[in-house]
Amino acid sequence: MKTLIMIAAAADNNALGKDNDLLWHLPDDFKRFKKLTSGHKIIMGRKTFESFPKPLPNRTHFIITRDKNYSVAYDDCIVVHSLEDAIAQVKNEIAFIIGGGEIYKQAEEHADKIELTRVHTNFEDADTYFPEIDDDCWVMTKREFHSTDERHKYAFTYLTYERKSTILKSL
Repeated sequence: MKTLIMIAAAADNNALGKDNDLLWHLPDDFKRFKKLTSGHKIIMGRKTFESFPKPLPNRTHFIITRDKNYSVAYDDCIVVHSLEDAIAQVKNEIAFIIGGGEIYKQAEEHADKIELTRVHTNFEDADTYFPEIDDDCWVMTKREFHSTDERHKYAFTYLTYERKSTILKSL
């Protein structure tokens, strides 16, 4: 069965980043991202892909761009021209939507689950935002708080949301 999961870290005001970069450094969140997405397909916009120094290991990358001439010289990267193209190629597998802001907005109606790291601060100068989570569509099924420490400047909470219609089907 195909499962589409949006995965992101967003501030309390839904800020994701600025100038194609993250606004914080949370090592435990990076570890969680790697653990959840390794071995799966990841779907992202071109700018998100270009923010990486190289493709992420052990993942197939679907890169969405409107540029018909865009190409990438890596075997584990597939260039597509719409979110729907990427989703169609996922088949009956798990895929993670990893950004950016516009891709998250487009993906919300297709996603079955959201894995959100809520960073407990606000960034007023961000230029990219995660969409508001609609309580009519989503229910929080898991929450795990992480306080500040010597490696994490900001407290954060891992939140798992499932689409209400998906939960109803499983009952």
